[in-house]
Amino acid sequence: MPAKIVTILSAEEIRRTLTRLASQIVERSEDLSKLVLIGVHTRGVPLAQMLARHIEMLEQIEIAVGALDITFYRDDLDRIGMRTPAKSDIPFDLTGRMVVLVDDVIFKGRTARAALNAVTEYGRPEVICLAVMIDRGHRQLPIHPDFVGKKLPTAAEEKVRVYLQDIDGRDAVELIRAGARGNK
Repeated sequence: MPAKIVTILSAEEIRRTLTRLASQIVERSEDLSKLVLIGVHTRGVPLAQMLARHIEMLEQIEIAVGALDITFYRDDLDRIGMRTPAKSDIPFDLTGRMVVLVDDVIFKGRTARAALNAVTEYGRPEVICLAVMIDRGHRQLPIHPDFVGKKLPTAAEEKVRVYLQDIDGRDAVELIRAGARGNK
């Protein structure tokens, strides 16, 4: 049987979700001049840029945005195989800043753990928070996002895909359920 695809968020729902997340980040920030958003490659980077634009519209203040590659901090390279790392781009010191790590989906928590390790190479932030578009549960580590676009309970074998205009040519979030036979 073919996989079943269910649209979870449309482009308009993603836009509204980003507006809400931006408002929550602003409310939690004591000093917006210390706020930086760091997107985790791949889809966390455009999400961080989009969040920064929303915050800038709300507060009329420019927000620093960086990009973080976590390839060499992963604990599963033996399982997923080597991949060509993307370029981290954090051209500012993070010491004393409020860093919001941004990613598309949190699942087991291992990407977030790797990002926490990697971000410390760029200074000692005052606080590090985690913002995700989708929290699908199934954590293997004691990591919990501070800002969540949508909680989406899933079965372990299901997949969640976030599509973004800058990368995929469209904005959407889809849940992919494997067919009845043979797909795990």
